[in-house]
Amino acid sequence: MRTTFIKTLTELADRNPDIWLLCGDLGYSVLEQFATHHPDRYINVGVAEQNLAGMAAGLALTGKTVFIYSIGNFPTLRCLEQLRNDVCYHGADVKVVAVGAGFAYGSQGYTHHAIEDVAVMSALPGMEVFAPCDPLEVRLATTLIAASGQPSYLRLSRAGEPVLHESEPADLRKISVLRQGKDVTLMTSGPVASLCLDAAKQLAASFIEAAVVTVPCLKPLDETGVTDLASTGRPIVTVEEHILRGGLFTAVAGSLASLPGRPPVVGLGIPEAAGKISKAGDRDTLLAEAGLSVRAIVDKVRGVVASTARR
Repeated sequence: MRTTFIKTLTELADRNPDIWLLCGDLGYSVLEQFATHHPDRYINVGVAEQNLAGMAAGLALTGKTVFIYSIGNFPTLRCLEQLRNDVCYHGADVKVVAVGAGFAYGSQGYTHHAIEDVAVMSALPGMEVFAPCDPLEVRLATTLIAASGQPSYLRLSRAGEPVLHESEPADLRKISVLRQGKDVTLMTSGPVASLCLDAAKQLAASFIEAAVVTVPCLKPLDETGVTDLASTGRPIVTVEEHILRGGLFTAVAGSLASLPGRPPVVGLGIPEAAGKISKAGDRDTLLAEAGLSVRAIVDKVRGVVASTARR
């Protein structure tokens, strides 16, 4: 994902002289492509994320489109006040790019786990929030936010994520179907979409047809698309590499709260219990510990389908 991001951003900057990239003393072996092509528009601010956000806002207010790049919590939580007051209050054209969504930096421990970031960034007025599921959505999201003229948050994993789409989505602000199914809908955002597709294949072996839908834009949510899915009557299971509070589940459940006769909406996310989120380990191990393995998704869906059938 991060390789696709920097390649796309460099290409955009080739055509747009107002695009800048600032980082917080990281991105080695990743950001060199942009820095080499556009050294006059690349600044390593150092380990000073509050300055990073402030400088980005200042540049944006002179007419620049500024991307800031760092790991997970650093360009979000560490400089939240600057994002709120300097960027969002002024509607500055700043794009916050966090690499290491969820447990991507699992071995570094809780300080590097980005599991509340969607909730925090979604709460900022005027901030759009994108969580692409594969490199194709990353390319489209980078292009989209570069031209939006408003604050944006782009949530990336690290590297090696497979392409999940068979064709390019027409509109990244809309939900997109990765797999058709008639019994239940799995709604997801971010690279855990690949786990949902694997789960759907296993469920098909036991005659449960699960649709898999990706939600690359979490704010503003495609409420029309969500309502259309709910109108099918199929139960909905949201799956996210994030706590449920303030993430995809909260957005989907909230958008359907007043819909008469809405189907069941069940969320799978990272538990907030400290013992579940404070450990260090590889991503797959931490996802399994959090109940986000393929097996856990399969079991949850089977339970939801069985419960719905009894009603």
